[in-house]
Amino acid sequence: MDSSSYSEPQTMSRSRLVFGLYGALAIIALLISAGREDVDIYRIAGTSTALWLGLSPIIGVATGIVVVLLSRMAVRRFRWAQALHQDFRSLLGPLTSREILVLALASSIGEELLFRGALQPWFGIWPQALIFALLHIGPNRGFLPWTLSAFILGVAFGYMFEWTGDLGGPIVAHFTINYLNLRYIVRNDLKELRATRKATTPRAQSINPEFQHTSATPVDNDKPDRPASGPGTAPHT
Repeated sequence: MDSSSYSEPQTMSRSRLVFGLYGALAIIALLISAGREDVDIYRIAGTSTALWLGLSPIIGVATGIVVVLLSRMAVRRFRWAQALHQDFRSLLGPLTSREILVLALASSIGEELLFRGALQPWFGIWPQALIFALLHIGPNRGFLPWTLSAFILGVAFGYMFEWTGDLGGPIVAHFTINYLNLRYIVRNDLKELRATRKATTPRAQSINPEFQHTSATPVDNDKPDRPASGPGTAPHT
């Protein structure tokens, strides 16, 4: 079913659900931070500076693009990545452009506030990354690479937070990865792409009757017809 067939109320309903879910994560993060008497969950006191506040989103964009490029390479080269791509297509279903934007924005802000902003100062980089990964377990073993990548990114975002002193980099990197990958997953059915490539390969064209010659022997139209001669041949009448 094409995503355009979904009505505006359905889209708004799913968007509200996403906002509600990740909004709850953000509220939990703020409550944890308030319980530690940390009024500024976004920045690390003594590390964050005006310069880093400007640079961290740029670092986040660059990090996100690198991760997206690596994921594209994996999908092109490895069967497990192709299977994961198709599994996510089935799990997510059709998403509109608005839903993709809402999901990427809400998840990046809500999860970074909770895991890096609230839990990391409490538990540390590696434990919060482990909890982050455990909450990214899919319905079957095919999603294990996703869980592993969540752990790696949880560690990377944690060190980015410690390095820059604010959540700007992790949030922007998280958003870039989610937004670009969700768009790619929703808009590209690998089964259809493989079928199209097979139909346009030289081998496929060579076995297509439209590309075959109707006669195996070329006809020379420049030579005039002459009667056949020799034993066993009949004369022209």
